[in-house]
Parts: sequence; C-alpha cells; structure tokens
Amino acid sequence: MMSTVAERTWEQTDLAPPEVAHLHHFLGAWQLIADLSFADLLLWCRLSASQGFVCLGQLRPVTAQTLHPEDAFARVVRPEELPIIDRAFAEGRSWRRDEPVLVDGLQVRMEAVPVPYEGRVIAVMTMEGIPLGHRRPGQLEQTYLSCALALTRMVQEGNFPFEGEALDPELSPRVGDGFLRLDSEGRVLYASPNAVSAYRRLGVVSNIVGERLADIGVEPSLAWAALHMGTPLEAEVEVGSTVVLQRAVPFLRGPHRDVVGGMLLVRDVTELRHRERMLARQEAVIQEIHHRVKNNLQTIASLLRLQARRLDSPEARGALEEAQRRIASIALVHETLSRDPREAVEFGEVGRAIIRMVADGLTLPDRRVDIRFEGDPGELPAEVATPLAVVLVELVQNAVEHAFGPGGGTVVARMSQEPGFVRLLVEDDGEGLPEGFNLAESGLGLQIVRALVGSELHGKINISSGASNGGNPGVTAVVDIPLRIGERQRDG
Repeated sequence: MMSTVAERTWEQTDLAPPEVAHLHHFLGAWQLIADLSFADLLLWCRLSASQGFVCLGQLRPVTAQTLHPEDAFARVVRPEELPIIDRAFAEGRSWRRDEPVLVDGLQVRMEAVPVPYEGRVIAVMTMEGIPLGHRRPGQLEQTYLSCALALTRMVQEGNFPFEGEALDPELSPRVGDGFLRLDSEGRVLYASPNAVSAYRRLGVVSNIVGERLADIGVEPSLAWAALHMGTPLEAEVEVGSTVVLQRAVPFLRGPHRDVVGGMLLVRDVTELRHRERMLARQEAVIQEIHHRVKNNLQTIASLLRLQARRLDSPEARGALEEAQRRIASIALVHETLSRDPREAVEFGEVGRAIIRMVADGLTLPDRRVDIRFEGDPGELPAEVATPLAVVLVELVQNAVEHAFGPGGGTVVARMSQEPGFVRLLVEDDGEGLPEGFNLAESGLGLQIVRALVGSELHGKINISSGASNGGNPGVTAVVDIPLRIGERQRDG
C-alpha cells in the first residue's frame, strides 16, 4: 500500500486508473534499464493543475555510482528547467541533450524517453549518467549500452514492460550476476565473465561466444522459447549438484514486435538451493517433533483421564481432569504446529478447538452452560500460543465451575489483535465475584493464569464483576499480551 505522501503525489496528475497500474508495472521492471545504461532513472508525469512535471519514481543503478543520493520522489520541475521532458511529451520520441549538463558540479549525460500507454504518452523517463568522455569503453560496457538502447527503444514503442511479467526482486538474476547477449537465432554474441563461470560449473568448458545455445550442451529451450514467442521467460537448469537460474529477455522492434535479439541473465543459485533443501529437511524434522510431542501429550492426557475414572474421591478426580485439560490444550498447539513448518499458530483455530474440548468435558445435563468463542487474533508465535492456550482453558473452566447456580448460563471467550497487543476477554453472566475476592489469593487455576500471564507472556490480567451479556453481575477477565514478547524479554 502506498504511503499518504505517495497517494497525494499521484493524485496531482490526470492519470486514469489503468494508466497508474501500467506505470506501477513499469516501475517494477525498469531495473534492467538502469543497470545496463549505468544511469539513474527518474519517471516524470504532467501535473494536472499547472504547467510542470512531478517525479513519480526514482531508481539508482547497481552497476554505477548514483548521481542522485537525495530522494527525488514528488519533486516538481517547470518545463523550462528540463525542456527535453516537455519535448519528449509533445513529440512522443526520445530526446538527448547534445552537451552534458551540470548537476551539483558534475557533468551529466541526459536522455528523455516517452512512456506510452494505448497510444498516449503518459510519462517520460529520464536517464542520467556520467559521460563516457574520450576513453573507449570496454566490450562489456559497450554491450550493456547497446542492450540499454534496445530496451529504451522498446519503451518508446510501447513494447516494454512485458505484459503480465512479475519478477522476484530477491531471486531473479541481475545484469551483474551473469550476462549473455544473443542474436535473433540464439547465438551468443557476448558473455560476461560471471556468465562464463556459471556455464563452466554446468560443465561447459569451451568458448561459448559465437555458438548457438542449442549447440553448447546446456538446456537451450528457455532462450529459444523466449526469442520464438517474444516474451521473457525464467527457469532453472540443474546439472549434477549445480543449479543456475536463467532469465531470457527478447528485444522487440516496431508495432509487430519483431524479435531482433535478446539477452540471457544467469545466476548461480547452487548454494541458495542447497540451503533451502537443508531448511526443508529441518522443517520436516521439526514438524515430526511437534507430531510426536502432540501424541505423547495426548497419551498422558488419556492416562490421567483413565486414572481419574478409577478414583472414588470427587476432589482427586476433579484435579486429574483439570490437569488432563491443561495437557490437552498444549497438545492442540503442537498439533497445529505439526501441520505447518512455521513456528506460528492460527490461534483462532486453536481457541475454537479448546472451547469444544472444555464444553464436552464440563457441561452437565442438569446445569446447562453455553460456551462460545468469538473473534480471531490471527497468527501467533508458538511461544505465545502455548501458554495462552492454557490461560484460555483455565479462565473458561473457572467460569463454568464457579459462576453459575443450577440454572446454568453463558460463557463467551473473545479474542482480538489490537495495535501492539493481543486481547483475550472471558466473560460470563453468572453470580459475580465473591466478596473479598483477591486474585493473588485465588485457587490453583487462577494462580496458573496469573503466573503464565506475568512471567511467560509479560502481559496484564484484570478480573472484575460486571459483564455485557446478561442481567446478572457476571465476571469479566481481560488479558492483554504484547505482541513483541521476545523483544520485551531481551530488554528485561
């Protein structure tokens, strides 16, 4: 979601929603142009209320030092300040300053490229870089610049960005990872040193420059399909233990989108894939541990339940049943964790399961108690979910056992995620708190709640008479737990 400043900036233009969407897509794809041209890119659009242009986007190259360390977003310029922008808008074609301009004392080469959408120029991209001077650029630099020229021509003709292309900025290969320049037949015209190294790891030891990709012994279908279809493609090639990610980008010309060449970006992702596989194995082990812990806890709970049935003392039997429910609530958390490799729990699912468990174990035919769970606190880390499950069991169990007379009543557990904390509210429409109630001197169940909320969850608990769901005084228990418990523990 855009910030308020960004929203206000885009609203200063007369862009229609489809045009705004097209420019956002363009901003997600233009890193290639910046890196290949060794230039800062700025995107300009006409202001709707006055003569002038506002900067809607800025991108710095990875391959060169930026000329704009300051943030240019939302900057407004008059037409006379940058006349090549006005000219590119008016004529719908690229313009380049014949002589470098001075920016903060540096000579800067500047070019303005129109960005059309459905036949109308909706923005202009300026490219600003350091002049090459009198030196002869090296082959890599020349090849980069020729590819940048091909892409800017595609921008001007409406062929870039490619429709529907979505890149992963963290994973997709970049120019510096490895670069091959291809002709329209898939022949390698240039290969950067990093690209040569990547292909050597795939087992290609011969010189690949001048060879067709189909002839060098590595799966060529990606580049061939991209050139044949006129659309970029991305895929991995795996040979032995080596994994190389490839991204093929065709160069298009004219309204018929004729393929005139292309480039292949390659990135050695062997170590990344190795780490991912190790993590996958570790996650599988963790899930199996949670599964076994859940089974063991359920076995212990079953043994306590069987033992309770054999006891004659109601007090002893009740104590074992309470312990069984506490263990079963922890088992529910581990059951959820065993289905998800992340150490996090959708606590709404756990909460509803706990309420069903408590309702099945405590509701008696001669004393009907309606127990409900409402709200959704979202996803909680395991270190929060486990003690919170026990707190929920104890509060609901305490309300069912102590709030009502023979007529029964209603207990509602509500959970929500507020800014910075999670709130658990358990309220009943029972007879209210006994006179002289003191949480610090309460029974075992509330002492467990008090200890878990204070020491494990670093939260606060308040129990008071008064509820919103009935005519009786009732009792309301409110537990607030900070979301960033780990940080609180480190600070303590």
